[in-house]
Amino acid sequence: MQGTHALRRLYRRGGGYVDRDIEQDFTQFVRDSTPGLFRVAYALTGERHGAEDLLQTAFARAAARWSRIHGDPEAYVRRVLYHQHITRWRYRRRRPETLMADVPERGRPGGAHPDPADQTVTRLRLRAALQALPPRQRAVVVLRYLEDLSEREVADVLGCSTGTVASQASRALARLRAGTIGDASSDSVVVQGVFQ
Repeated sequence: MQGTHALRRLYRRGGGYVDRDIEQDFTQFVRDSTPGLFRVAYALTGERHGAEDLLQTAFARAAARWSRIHGDPEAYVRRVLYHQHITRWRYRRRRPETLMADVPERGRPGGAHPDPADQTVTRLRLRAALQALPPRQRAVVVLRYLEDLSEREVADVLGCSTGTVASQASRALARLRAGTIGDASSDSVVVQGVFQ
């Protein structure tokens, strides 16, 4: 398991040894939390390999501090994910936006069930729009609408004020509405639907 190897390397590098209880505890944490944390990492990066790298970095940082993490270790790793994502973006050269052709809207005759092809197009357009958001706005959208955290909880995770969270969410949703959302009934349903 990746987490166990990272933990052993960090302890060996420091000249110490790995306590079996700590190793088992960390390994179990990695097993239990990987699916949910990977989903968050994927939502932030928009690509599988980037999400795997981001998650592995977060687990490595958690492994180095495992004995000092008190409370909920998953919250600690989530916070590392968001901060690492923003840090990576700052040091990386910004990629230009990719222009997408508009997909024509199709009406649904007689209130029929939504066409799966239309849902796929909407999902792809929303995913592209999420990737076009700046990292902080994307992090706020993921925390607020994918993870369903309150503004206060988002502010705590990102280390900013609730006003900043509200303004970033408002700007992000405005950009998403302008670029992707056609007939959605609520923002959270659309954002959550992208990652299912």
